[in-house]
Amino acid sequence: MAARRATKKPNISKDELTQYYRDMLLIRRFEEKAGQLYGMGLIGGFCHLYIGQEAVVVGLEAAAEEGDKRVTSYRDHGHMLACGMDPGGVMAELTGREGGYSKGKGGSMHMFSKEKHFYGGHGIVGAQVPIGAGLAFADRYKENGRVTFTYFGDGAANQGQVYETFNMAALWALPVVFVIENNQYAMGTAQQRSTSTPDLHTRGEAFGIPGEVVDGMDVLAVKTAGEKAVGHCRAGKGPYILEVKTYRYRGHSMSDPAKYRTREEVQKMREERDPIEHVRAMLLEGKHASEEDLKAIDKEIKKVVNDSAEFARESPEPALDELWTDIYAEAR
Repeated sequence: MAARRATKKPNISKDELTQYYRDMLLIRRFEEKAGQLYGMGLIGGFCHLYIGQEAVVVGLEAAAEEGDKRVTSYRDHGHMLACGMDPGGVMAELTGREGGYSKGKGGSMHMFSKEKHFYGGHGIVGAQVPIGAGLAFADRYKENGRVTFTYFGDGAANQGQVYETFNMAALWALPVVFVIENNQYAMGTAQQRSTSTPDLHTRGEAFGIPGEVVDGMDVLAVKTAGEKAVGHCRAGKGPYILEVKTYRYRGHSMSDPAKYRTREEVQKMREERDPIEHVRAMLLEGKHASEEDLKAIDKEIKKVVNDSAEFARESPEPALDELWTDIYAEAR
């Protein structure tokens, strides 16, 4: 089965384009603030930032409908914000505070929102992929027309459970979009050094799963590909694979000095391929917004992010007796 490359761009309104700009900028500014708080010692453990990859999740959320589900790995703050989770609750969880989504007991890899159908970031590489298929299985069983977005990276694409999941998803025609966020370096090894085939979107061919590659630095291209994949799933045709070529500007986590690539490479990507600057240029060139308009949006977003950090600082740490709560589900 031949893989396809997404090329067609959608017709887009001024309001939609502005909203994508806002959504991506919120993720960028939030992650920058999270990096600052980590450096101040207010966030402990691991912290994986989404800076550079914003167009992936914003574009795919634009293709989603109410009730669709999403599950991802540990680089998850952007996914939370894109699906509408409260920045204050996310930041409070990152700092281990009571006001966080998991009452300060989970941290970055263990927060969830039943309301927003966000089923977590997961710290075990590739382990969220079977979970995503399970969510899609439930929707197929209920025949409710929902789709699950199951995100994983280029490093996880080599994990065995991914292929077991592909088999089951194809066998049962599950409505799941497998999204490979290919930032090209996994934890710290370039794809060409770790992966025998350059085209990860073809990994489903043995199971009859169609796939395509899309420019993950272009939010409109991602939206177009997402709509196609979602349409395939909602039509009952089974799973779909999107390999979204993107790029993270920071290291794998805050503790990664990223010496496996040059500063010049990162700078070139920032200057020539930044997803936010791409949309900013479209807004300005199309006369959809002025420089003053965009400065006002940035100021507004910075306030939201600063307020989230202040909420996190003011929220108390969880009480000691919280160690014994939320361990078992209550029988009904």
